[in-house]
Amino acid sequence: MTTPAAASPATYPAEWKAAANERLDWARQITLEAGEITQTYFRSPTLRIEWKEDRTPVTLADQAAEQHLRKRIEERFPDDGILGEEYPEKPGTSGYKWILDPIDGTKPFMHGVPLYTNLVAVLEEASGEPILGVINAPASGETIHAAIGGGAWYQNGGGQNGGGELSRAHVSELKDLGEGLFLTGDVGGFQDRAEDATETYFALQQTARISRTWGDGYGYMMVAVGRAELMVDAKMSVWDAACLKPILEEAGGTFTSWSGDPTVHAGEGIATNGHVLKQVLAITAGK
Repeated sequence: MTTPAAASPATYPAEWKAAANERLDWARQITLEAGEITQTYFRSPTLRIEWKEDRTPVTLADQAAEQHLRKRIEERFPDDGILGEEYPEKPGTSGYKWILDPIDGTKPFMHGVPLYTNLVAVLEEASGEPILGVINAPASGETIHAAIGGGAWYQNGGGQNGGGELSRAHVSELKDLGEGLFLTGDVGGFQDRAEDATETYFALQQTARISRTWGDGYGYMMVAVGRAELMVDAKMSVWDAACLKPILEEAGGTFTSWSGDPTVHAGEGIATNGHVLKQVLAITAGK
């Protein structure tokens, strides 16, 4: 896939912003619904796990959540395209495409770790640019969402029944990764790159004050709300990445490739609070 050129947040076309605002509440609602579906399977002793050809796991929870998301999107926006992790792509005619990861962090999910998330985004198809994103962490009761030009908004203890107040999300103000927290989802992914990047991982680990594998979508939410300064993935699919860029940018941070390109199509990702980006790219660029 050719990497589309990203627009500056200040120059997003008005029609993109209108499309994002039209879809944002629905995106948030159906993501919360998908989270409730996955919670019915979470820590179930009878949960059955299958392994796909790419050696990644899938469960009935992944499949049920994506089926629900697709059904709900078609109810409200039947002309939009849909691309999800578990089922074939549905072409659309509206110029907008929903990107779905019903469970980001299936491995934590299947082991009962409450850091998995449900990810939903919408892309403007011609440019490939994401115009909104939602991260829902149903086991911890946290959500964060953003539409371009509208800020990023965090809710703790909300869910379908409400109860949690929305607050403006903002990245941390730390200027030096040496004082900050570096997160990643899978250390092995650094080794699995075409050019072994194990030393890149160790360089980031040695630079940061603290490093942990509180990864997947939850790690990116931590950067967006200021609880971490850096999250890095060595390998990503578009359904892992699409919702992250609008959330990080609207929270005042960055989402880029390892070389610093602001795109969700690079097959990799770096989220920062903006202040440490240059420091991080000095380690990752060219790897």
